Amino acid sequence: MPHYVALIQEGPDSVFCVSFPDLPGVVTAGDSYDEAIEEAAEALAFAAKDWEETTGSAFPAPRSLEELRRDPRFAELAEGATVVSVAFGEPPED
Repeated sequence: MPHYVALIQEGPDSVFCVSFPDLPGVVTAGDSYDEAIEEAAEALAFAAKDWEETTGSAFPAPRSLEELRRDPRFAELAEGATVVSVAFGEPPED
């Protein structure tokens, strides 16, 4: 099962915001850290379901943390964030 690196940042009003460096525009949030991680897994599945139809390209494969660390943009995005790994299963059926 692939895993995507996610960045969790505490936002205003203690909301935990989640983004994925390999999946621009895929974001979610939770009222707690644990809820944010749960929401992250759901956001991955939801994004994958319509990705090709929406973007015209295949769902991006995840990069390893080592690969991401070599990306200068990742360093900017990850500043002040908690870096976590989120498991990705098959998108849900309609």
